[in-house]
Amino acid sequence: MSDIKVSVIIPVYNGGQAFKKCLYDVMNQTLKDIEIICVDDGSTDESAQIISQAALEDSRIQYVYQNNQGAAVARNKGMEYATGEYVSFLDADDFYEAEMLEKAYINSVKHDVDICIFRGKKYDASSHQYLSMDYALRFHEIPCNPFTYKDISDNVFHFCVGWAWDKLYRRQFIIDEKLSFQNLRTSNDLFFVFSSLVKAKKIYALNELLIHHRINDSLSLSVTREKSWNCFYLAANALKQELERIGKYHEVEKSFVNWYVHFSFWNLDTIEGDAYKKVYELIKYEILPSLHLEQYPAGFLSTNYVKRVFDVQSYDCDEYVYEQFFKLRKKAKQKSDDGAKRIKNSKTYKVGKIVLFITLHIKKWLKRRTK
Repeated sequence: MSDIKVSVIIPVYNGGQAFKKCLYDVMNQTLKDIEIICVDDGSTDESAQIISQAALEDSRIQYVYQNNQGAAVARNKGMEYATGEYVSFLDADDFYEAEMLEKAYINSVKHDVDICIFRGKKYDASSHQYLSMDYALRFHEIPCNPFTYKDISDNVFHFCVGWAWDKLYRRQFIIDEKLSFQNLRTSNDLFFVFSSLVKAKKIYALNELLIHHRINDSLSLSVTREKSWNCFYLAANALKQELERIGKYHEVEKSFVNWYVHFSFWNLDTIEGDAYKKVYELIKYEILPSLHLEQYPAGFLSTNYVKRVFDVQSYDCDEYVYEQFFKLRKKAKQKSDDGAKRIKNSKTYKVGKIVLFITLHIKKWLKRRTK
């Protein structure tokens, strides 16, 4: 058995100073029996120099290079070098509490689990504020601890978020289940994370704030999802196919359907430009028909989504945008200044405002032309 307790895998592409902070936070972890595998995904900035300099200071660091292929391929590449009992997949722009790996590892061993999940907080890089992220691990939906997917079959895709960086994985579990990350530009950890939750023999939720997730960073791929607007669809379909392959889809069907509807609308609400209409039509003509929602009894689909599903099924994209825009504008008038500002900054509100603006100007132009 390896003496390495945790293999830390960090894919990096032009990470800059945020990556340097990430790397040194890992080097300074209180758990010392770790290896740090930095997979350089073809960086053109100083990332390679940061790794090389850190490696001179710390022999636990391994430098792995690949031509630019994305974070998913880089994580899979890192797994080829991992020898630890457990594995941590970290993002290069996040930062961590010093005891993160130690607390996660101790609890993983203590409870003999395949996955340990812990709490995080958002750090807004533009405002330098820390923001709550309680939605990322909903303890009130976990009836016992440790647990398996059977204990939360109706909420297995809802009690936590489908990213890998707030979870510690038993390496042998990853190997035995042949888990790997999808080669997608975004949403590339969704398949790995959600399929692992259903396949794990035991999961532990650690109620400790251990990680800080950086948001509103201009270098993040999540800022430019318009370039990969359908990745969520490819990831969700792959997950459904895997659940069916292993014969567990019907056990978690309610959770999957509700999560997929929610995730589809989240993608719609957080995207803009030409991709907005593409995502809308993907939901209307592909995703909703594939779910066959009409077959389920009342109450199967959360009431949070019923009206929006009806609207999408009833309206084309422009009509839907009008409907949502006027709802949001009415809601904004009823809110405090901060609440109204958040609504007006939402992607749906902005898209609706643009569509309304264009439509009104076309009408005025046509009116002038007919005079």
